[in-house]
Order: sequence, then C-alpha cells, then structure tokens
Amino acid sequence: MTGAGGTTAARRLIRAGDIPVDVPRVPAREAAENELSDPKYHEHDPNLLQRGLDRLWEWVGDLLDSAAGSAPGGPLGVVVLALAALGLGAALWWRLGTPQRTVRAAETLFGTTIRSAAAHRAAAEAHADSHRWSEAVQERMRAVVRSLEDRAVLDPRPGRTADEAAAEAGRLLPAHATRLRNAARTFDDVTYGGRTADEAAYLSLRALDLDLEAAKPLLTTGTIRGAAG
Repeated sequence: MTGAGGTTAARRLIRAGDIPVDVPRVPAREAAENELSDPKYHEHDPNLLQRGLDRLWEWVGDLLDSAAGSAPGGPLGVVVLALAALGLGAALWWRLGTPQRTVRAAETLFGTTIRSAAAHRAAAEAHADSHRWSEAVQERMRAVVRSLEDRAVLDPRPGRTADEAAAEAGRLLPAHATRLRNAARTFDDVTYGGRTADEAAYLSLRALDLDLEAAKPLLTTGTIRGAAG
C-alpha cells in the first residue's frame, strides 16, 4: 500500500539519487579553510609569545637530547660535563677576581679632583653627620693617603690604588699595617664591590687616621742615604 505520501517520498529518493554526492577537492578545501578561519575556533590558541616559548623549549630539548646521545655516558655524561664547566668557571673567578673590579681599581684613588687632607676630612665628617657612611669612608681613606703623602711617608703618585697605598705605608708603619690593609679593603668593597659601609667602619677608619698622624715611620736604607747625601 502506497498512498500519496509514499509516492512523494519515492520520487524524492529518485531525485536525490540523480544529484552527485562528490564535491570537488579544491572548493571543499577552501570551504573548510574559510570555516576554520572563524575566530571562534581560535579563542583558546596560545598567543605568539607562548608559541615562541614552546618552540624554544623544543629546541633546547632537542639540543640536550643530541648532546646526551653524543656525550660519553649519555645524560649522566652531560651532567658531569656541565658540573665540570661550572667548577672551572668558579675556579677562574676565584683566582682572577672580578674583571670589572680590576679595571676600575686601576683608576686613581682620588679621582680628578685634587684636595688636601683637611678637605677630605671635612667632606668625610659632613657625610658622617648625614649618616652617609659609604661616602664618609671613601673620603676618610683619601684623607689618610693624602696625609701620608704630605708627610713624605708616601711619594705622591698618580693612579695609586688604596691597596697599593696601604701596602707601601704598611712597610714603613708596621704597627698599623693590618689596620691599613683592612681600611683599603673596606674602601674597595664600598667603591668597587657595591657594599654599604656602616658607622663602625667609618669610626674605625677615623681612629686610624688620627693614630697615623702621631705615628713615626721607620727609616729605610734609601731614606738614610738620601739624608746623608
């Protein structure tokens, strides 16, 4: 039994069979690309930075895998080589010190401004009154060296560092050699090492300055010959 409805459905099926079901590849691909270009499909995609980081970590991972494959002992060998490199770098740093400090330490102790020992002391006291202890330590160390030059304990020499001044003065004032070395080290730490001085450091340096004023240097052979000649 087929009624009007059944006849109509059959006709639709026959007509549907006459329509080709194959869609050409190029239009289909273009249609798919247009559909996928809709922003709603990319709301949760990683941003440009995240994609860059992902590529970077993939590259690092590939590099480590390659190193592990070629290094003796595999991944353990890579770890051993890395530790050896770090140890070598630490040893060189400990042996040679910070290169930047060596360059800056070669600069003059006093800078480009020429001041008397009294002027350096006055500047140091002004910094100390304002609790600028690092600046106070720097000016007081300059006062110490300038005073030693004024008294002919040290020969005036451009470019002398705090360490050199302390070593030279310590040979002529052996009773104060240790305090001079400590003062020079404090000056270097503040000036080149980025450390901050405190009140105790400044008071110690000021006491050294006052004690050196009353100290008498040892007479060396060169000094005796110079006085006799």
